[in-house]
Amino acid sequence: MVRTIENKPEYSMVFNWLHISILLFFLVGFLMAAGALTGAFFLSPRAKDKQMGMSYECGMRPLAGARIQFHLNYYIYALIFLAFEVDVLYLFPVALFYSQTTGFSAFFKVFVFLLVLGLAVLFFHAKGVFRWPRKPIF
Repeated sequence: MVRTIENKPEYSMVFNWLHISILLFFLVGFLMAAGALTGAFFLSPRAKDKQMGMSYECGMRPLAGARIQFHLNYYIYALIFLAFEVDVLYLFPVALFYSQTTGFSAFFKVFVFLLVLGLAVLFFHAKGVFRWPRKPIF
């Protein structure tokens, strides 16, 4: 920091070797990633006929296409699982931190957190998210 005549500080940025090394690190990382993608593009084998591009399952030809439509409930279950999994992951650091506390304040905080999670499960159950639609039997 340099002081001027008016006694106001003037800030100037110094570009030193640390900045150059950080920029060089990012440049080398980018070039390695770009080189790997470019090399894979040019060196990978290409499918020359229809048989090469077909999916292969245990030596048998597929009977139908590999892509099928999943029911929407699979995705809803996956999203609910992710939401609760992330919430449960918060409990591990909380349990480590609150083991060093005294009194019941930490207990009540964790209890409120778990109560909100339980109420969310009850809300989803009341909305019918956990009811699986029945498929007609042919």
